[in-house]
Amino acid sequence: MRIVALLIRILRQIVRDKRTMGLLIFAPILVLTMLHLVFNGGDYIPKVGLVNIPESVADRIDLSDAEITKYKDVKEAKVDLSSREIDGYIVFDNQFPSIFLEGSDPSVNGSTLKWIQNALKPLQSNEHSYEPKVDFLHGSSEMGQFDYFGPVLLGFFVFFFVFLIAGVSFLRERTTGTLERLLASPLRKWEIVIGYVLGFGIFTLIQATIIAAYAIYVLGMLMEGAFGYVLLITLLLSLTALTLGMLLSSFANNELQMIQFIPIVVVPQVFFSGLFNLETISEWLRWIGQITPLYYAADALRNVMVRGYGWNDIYLDLLALVGFSILFMIINILALRKYRKI
Repeated sequence: MRIVALLIRILRQIVRDKRTMGLLIFAPILVLTMLHLVFNGGDYIPKVGLVNIPESVADRIDLSDAEITKYKDVKEAKVDLSSREIDGYIVFDNQFPSIFLEGSDPSVNGSTLKWIQNALKPLQSNEHSYEPKVDFLHGSSEMGQFDYFGPVLLGFFVFFFVFLIAGVSFLRERTTGTLERLLASPLRKWEIVIGYVLGFGIFTLIQATIIAAYAIYVLGMLMEGAFGYVLLITLLLSLTALTLGMLLSSFANNELQMIQFIPIVVVPQVFFSGLFNLETISEWLRWIGQITPLYYAADALRNVMVRGYGWNDIYLDLLALVGFSILFMIINILALRKYRKI
């Protein structure tokens, strides 16, 4: 009977906790739905440019199953290639084509190169067989999947652990009465939030530096740009995770409830951060990535680490991260004033 009584008490406790019930049912459904939408998306359609292609050659090759753009000048093709408007282009010189690929995504390289090889098959014969020359704007033929996915994973782990530690730590400040005493002091609400952000921010800077240095210099992750930009990106991402964790801790009463935000807030960002090719996902879902901090951090990290870009190519992503942090801090100040029961 004592075991039955204990069983009944636990079941009642779970049923009464609506958040736990939602986590047990809603979170797995959400994650499985996203996996279904991502992995059951359409095949990637290469975007290929053709430079100075003779009409006699154009009539013989198969241009289906790809987005074709024709150029009269190699310079125009290079501009579109560097801005990733196309995945690669073919230059015809004396009937022998040369292939140029953007190169930063190995999976896109493979799809594009496979399409080009199939398209050029009609030009080859047993007597005239040749191997097209392939050049890369970024990376090389030996670039691995880890080099491409590494920046996203780096950003994710920085975001995840800072979010978790900041949320739980700030929750503990509230539940132990420390925050209550601060609110009773002459300190203003915005001063409290800024103070916590700066205090936690020092440790997040140290953490981001160690993680980035280990990934690049120990694991050998591809690094084409400046390490300083990587530190700046990871710092701003950590600040965003910090302010978001502090904000969401407002709506949690214990550590378990804080952890329950992970499947809803953190996990979905992985699917729209660039870890999976967003062009194969349904168009009505792609906009989700643009309202998540990890999307901008992953784009900036790839631009620096894989493509070797600088400030002019990443500043918009950095501004987005700063904007997220400011937004979360403002909402946090309002939450301290109106919603937290202290």
